[in-house]
Amino acid sequence: MESVRAVLVDIDGVLTVSWRPLPGAVEALREIREAGLAVLLVTNTTSRTRASIAGTLADAGFWVSAEDILTAPAATAAYLAEHCPGARCALLNSGDIAEDLDGVDVVDAADPGTAAYSAAVPDVVLVGGAGPEFGYAELDRAFGHLQRGARLVAMHRNLYWRTAERLRLDSGAFLAGLEQAARVEAEITGKPARAFFEAALARLGAGAGEALMVGDDIESDVRAAQRAGITGVLVRTGKFQPEDLRAADGTPDHVIDSFADLPALLRGSAQQ
Repeated sequence: MESVRAVLVDIDGVLTVSWRPLPGAVEALREIREAGLAVLLVTNTTSRTRASIAGTLADAGFWVSAEDILTAPAATAAYLAEHCPGARCALLNSGDIAEDLDGVDVVDAADPGTAAYSAAVPDVVLVGGAGPEFGYAELDRAFGHLQRGARLVAMHRNLYWRTAERLRLDSGAFLAGLEQAARVEAEITGKPARAFFEAALARLGAGAGEALMVGDDIESDVRAAQRAGITGVLVRTGKFQPEDLRAADGTPDHVIDSFADLPALLRGSAQQ
């Protein structure tokens, strides 16, 4: 921990819940920055752009800009540019993220089997975050595209997320159904993909051994970061549930009550 130069931080469930700051989070982030550590907020949020997220966080008191944020949609745009250049993508997502999908050709694909389908046959079915758009007709249309050879690219595998009211079902549950029905495996571009964490480290100019990841999701945030060589810190806020920790295939490097406790963890390790 003495060698930590960079801190990767999940947003939803760690800094905020329903975009309201968790107690002590604003002050803790400020203290970490003032200590000279590089900070990047890394999120699978697919309902807002980086600029929108930055504006909301700034209004809540967090000292961040759009450049301090890496989203799954932004990582997806880079992935598609490298692995599927020029691909036509049928997007299934809740929220307007067009600004972060720079260069991605999103087509309004018709239902397979209709006369209009041949005019815009998608090469990729692109799955973002769940919402009202994930109805039977939309999922069945995506299934049809996959049956006809489209690649399945998903921004994440999150099964649920935390709101102020309760846990909400996310697109990972639907993604599993599409994979099984179409007999394909999704290419994941956000967390827990190793490439996502490598892109975050490259943004900060830090090596894996110099970074730690703070998250509320034991699998997508913490264990995935650890597999990439990054120190994993789990917080008991957001979607954290004790049973998930017990069922995990490994142990976080540190477990703390909330992000507000991170500065003390860093100070304590430095003293040791």
